[in-house]
Amino acid sequence: WLYHERLLNAAKRLESCANDPANTTKLYSRSGRKMTTETAEYEFTLVLSDDAELNDEFEAAIYGGNCDDCLISSFGGRVVLTFARCANSLKDAILSAIADFRSSGALGELLFVDECNLVTQAEIARKIEKSRQWIHQLIKGDKGFPSPVCEITDGTPLWYWCEVVQWLCQNNMADEDDVRNAHEVALINSALDFQHQRRHLPDLAQEMAKLFP
Repeated sequence: WLYHERLLNAAKRLESCANDPANTTKLYSRSGRKMTTETAEYEFTLVLSDDAELNDEFEAAIYGGNCDDCLISSFGGRVVLTFARCANSLKDAILSAIADFRSSGALGELLFVDECNLVTQAEIARKIEKSRQWIHQLIKGDKGFPSPVCEITDGTPLWYWCEVVQWLCQNNMADEDDVRNAHEVALINSALDFQHQRRHLPDLAQEMAKLFP
């Protein structure tokens, strides 16, 4: 019922904004939170550990705190939180969502932002809204497209998205915000994964921390 109540309240807020000449829809996020001229709404998904369960207690913890701008879903038993959050940057939106989830008391651990840094040719095409054939021509061209980094010999190579978007920016096919967002999300995911793996191998994590202070 909390989920349906949230949707009803959000709809009422949006209707109120639309009927008030003093307000414009661009100043409000879809959760009804007021935006400023310096903020934008960013969409992203946080993936949770297997012990997170989609039930009334979980929904109460999430929607009773500062995560009322997310949609709770479950795919194959895996609970995910899809946010539409107002912030000054994508990085700020993600970090605040992580902090809000952890303070909510909801069961489960945040594993990563659903934005993998390893991408296929098809995923590169999807990200920049081009055809796979167009991407294939870039890869086979003579402009120095980045080389794949994984699964190079099995017919399904993978590229680092951070390297690809950097190259796209250098060739006027992406902007600096895209590059910064890619690197920031990759670093956030690395930190989340390190924290998760540290629970399983604390001694090795301590050794790693000495190598990379």
